[in-house]
Amino acid sequence: MVQWRSGRRSTNVEDRRGMRPGVAVGGGMGFLVLLLLVWCLGGDPMALLQNTPEAPSTQEGPAPPAADEDAQFVSAILASTEDAWSGIFAENNASYPPPTLVLFTDMVRSGCGTAGAATGPFYCPLDQKVYLDLGFFRDLARLGGPGDFAAAYVVGHEVGHHVQNVVGTAEEVRGLQQRNPGAANDLSVRLELQADCYAGVWAHRTHQERGGQFLEAGDVEEGLAAAAAIGDDRLQRNAGRAVSPESFTHGTSEQRQRWLRKGLESGDPDACDTFGIGA
Repeated sequence: MVQWRSGRRSTNVEDRRGMRPGVAVGGGMGFLVLLLLVWCLGGDPMALLQNTPEAPSTQEGPAPPAADEDAQFVSAILASTEDAWSGIFAENNASYPPPTLVLFTDMVRSGCGTAGAATGPFYCPLDQKVYLDLGFFRDLARLGGPGDFAAAYVVGHEVGHHVQNVVGTAEEVRGLQQRNPGAANDLSVRLELQADCYAGVWAHRTHQERGGQFLEAGDVEEGLAAAAAIGDDRLQRNAGRAVSPESFTHGTSEQRQRWLRKGLESGDPDACDTFGIGA
């Protein structure tokens, strides 16, 4: 079990659970079903979100994280990513601007549009926030990725996307995708695999900084099981489809496990060059 209780809590958490955003044009259950279908088939729900107009929100503003255990767990994990990445950035004479993590239920308004829980956790570069419906952890467990480090890995992965945004990798990849649409899926896979590797880097650094008192026996296996559970090939098989590598957006189970392990073993962001040959 991840030793998170003794760690500090992040102040960069917005708890919007129970708040109801305005329903965007094209929203509602039909849109949620479409998002779920796209996600299950290995597509990129963010492409739909970015084309979804925002609606006026009925939210009155973000609330601080609640005292329930799930919220405290996420807040503690987020704080550990802040500490790890602040240290890594400092080694390169840079300052790390941490993201905000938004907890929501069912639907949420983000800078990238209105999203439903069916999209899964996501990072919006336009507002530099991670969005998470805690119900995803239960879904992940049903898919074959149970455990607290499996859940922590999800947070670490999304924070990895924030790191990519801050250092310019995400923008560079978007530019390459626009100039070469035929390579868009391959580039998306490489970006996702790098976020997996960065999640491993965070866990390695945190374990090291806490004197070996963060990860316990079985935690790494939980993380690897979670990475395998959300590989594109497994999701396609689970959806009753033939495996279609040309439609991959996140990588195979083997790739996701391999890059998470590389980050866990190295603790070095420079080891996460998924854009080299043979990612």
